[in-house]
Amino acid sequence: MCDENRSAEVTEDLSEILQIRRDKLRALQDEGRDPFHVTRFDRSAWSTEIKGDYDAFDGKTVAVAGRIMSKRGMGKAIFCHIKDDRGQIQLYIRADAVSEQEFADFRKYDIGDIIGVSGYVFKTKTEEISVHVEKVTLLSKSLRPLPEKFHGLTNVELKYRQRYVDLIVNDESRRNFEIRSRFVSFLRRYLDGLGFMEVETPVLSPIAGGATARPFITHHNTLDIDMYMRIATELHLKRLIVGGIERVYEVGRIFRNEGMDTKHNPEFTTCELYQAYTNLDGMMDILEGLLSGAAKEILGTYNVTWLGNEVDLTPGWRRVTMAEAVREVTGADFMAIEGDGDAAVTLAKSVGVDMDGVDATWGNALYETFDQKVEDTLIQPTFVTMYPVEVSPLAKRSPADKHLTERYEMFICGCEMGNAFSELNDPIDQYERFKKQAEKRAGGDEEADMMDEDFVLALEYGMPPTGGLGFGIDRCAMMLCGTDSIRDVILFPTMKPLDN
Repeated sequence: MCDENRSAEVTEDLSEILQIRRDKLRALQDEGRDPFHVTRFDRSAWSTEIKGDYDAFDGKTVAVAGRIMSKRGMGKAIFCHIKDDRGQIQLYIRADAVSEQEFADFRKYDIGDIIGVSGYVFKTKTEEISVHVEKVTLLSKSLRPLPEKFHGLTNVELKYRQRYVDLIVNDESRRNFEIRSRFVSFLRRYLDGLGFMEVETPVLSPIAGGATARPFITHHNTLDIDMYMRIATELHLKRLIVGGIERVYEVGRIFRNEGMDTKHNPEFTTCELYQAYTNLDGMMDILEGLLSGAAKEILGTYNVTWLGNEVDLTPGWRRVTMAEAVREVTGADFMAIEGDGDAAVTLAKSVGVDMDGVDATWGNALYETFDQKVEDTLIQPTFVTMYPVEVSPLAKRSPADKHLTERYEMFICGCEMGNAFSELNDPIDQYERFKKQAEKRAGGDEEADMMDEDFVLALEYGMPPTGGLGFGIDRCAMMLCGTDSIRDVILFPTMKPLDN
């Protein structure tokens, strides 16, 4: 009895199923026909090429290869579908069209086996484009059954642990990673077209800086020093601006020793870019152009559905200061009491903001009110600008207001999608801010910035006015794919090891 018929026997013990497949492999090996000894198969066409241009392939001999995804026999003929890198196509195998050995072997092949065939293209009576097989070769034996056809890999955790199976049986997962790949490709073309230079900077550093995050710590044996896996690429990239590379970017892996949820993974991918002689406004234009352009090219539309919301990415996104956004949502006017820490804390508490454990400053009160009460309301693309100095240690102060910085975060569906500054280029101011961060770190704040004296030294040589932008590749991919979990766009997300 063939495996495809045995699949209905729900009482079948899994170990017996595995043994049957191993027995089939052993029989082939004993006959000197081990499929794992095959080293090459020369394919001449893919499934989608044949199905997309039938007139060009009709009657022509092709060589196709792929994994058996379905199989049904009717006496002297067998139909099956194989899946290649681009899609699926039906095969038709007749006993009188191949050798007796090939047909007998094919009857024993299992769902999941990988085969290569040659034959001519035709349409069946039901008008399905197919390949009439004239020669078939087993290229790899599948020793484990795929998930049941109609349910696929539905165990969510198993999807992430066994991504290889997920990609075989779930076309939606394959689509997500194709979209992600196309987004990264578009990103590079977009920035290259604006004259940016792509670079690579160190992953390991004696200092963790450029962001507020808890780092991973490792040890360099030869140097006998602890080192940190980078939490951002910012400080190295700005050194390059000092060095005269006026438009620079990096697509790089970032590591933060923090919690995991649907929006966060301990290792993820960001793009950071820096452009000399521009400011916050220039960074808004770049991010808006990038995301709207990517949606139009990849999805064919500016409209996406994400986290249950219909989002319009048509250029012309809203721009609002943090204080304005807070006043619109809560009615609290922090600009009316600017600089008064006690009054700001009282105002924040009056609209239900939890200020426990937060330094009682005007800037922190404003930020906490935005974070707790406003952020989740920002569904359509919105640039929120003018962040308090207290939460922006690397951003340039606003010339119009010493309590604020020229910084923005862009939000979609309540999610932060990008963070940008008019970069701080005053080495004295930068040193003082690093010093305050270092004091917070000494006081137990493991996410505070470290003192980076070499970066201050670089600034002392002179950095031009510069705009900087950072955003997560994973979160952008989530939006374009319409998925609600970052694990759906990271091929191999971090998982707790299974107990042995």
